[in-house]
Amino acid sequence: MKLIQGLQHNKVESFIDDRGFLSQILPEGDKSFVVKRIYSTGNFSKGTIRGFHKHSREMKAFFVTSGVAKFVAVDDRKESPTYKQIETFVLSQLNPSVLVVPTGVYTGWISLDDKTVIIGISNEPFDKNNPDDERLDPFTFGDVWEVKHR
Repeated sequence: MKLIQGLQHNKVESFIDDRGFLSQILPEGDKSFVVKRIYSTGNFSKGTIRGFHKHSREMKAFFVTSGVAKFVAVDDRKESPTYKQIETFVLSQLNPSVLVVPTGVYTGWISLDDKTVIIGISNEPFDKNNPDDERLDPFTFGDVWEVKHR
């Protein structure tokens, strides 16, 4: 199965030396994603679900700075070849990566660890007078949040 069209899950390279580390979340010069807003969201305890909405104008990128999060993405673009496809991704500070979500794709996340913190990066400023989100119950597509025992 191919990835949801337009969605990107990219490994983030970290540079480590005796002082610590540096991780570049978004590549320089990427003209497809102009940053307008950066925010931080955290959950106090594991099992907390956040989000599960889509945007018609806004693209987002997510990066976990602390803890572990399972992201669920569902393509809701009728014209997309991956329409209704569901994908899950685990993002963690232990294996840094960034998830870039195009418009029209529902996303949400559940913390798999206490005190999980993510950085959200958006190509649109927040405008509470002109909301750009369409929310769904996080269980609309079944229990996609469950950790599958292997």
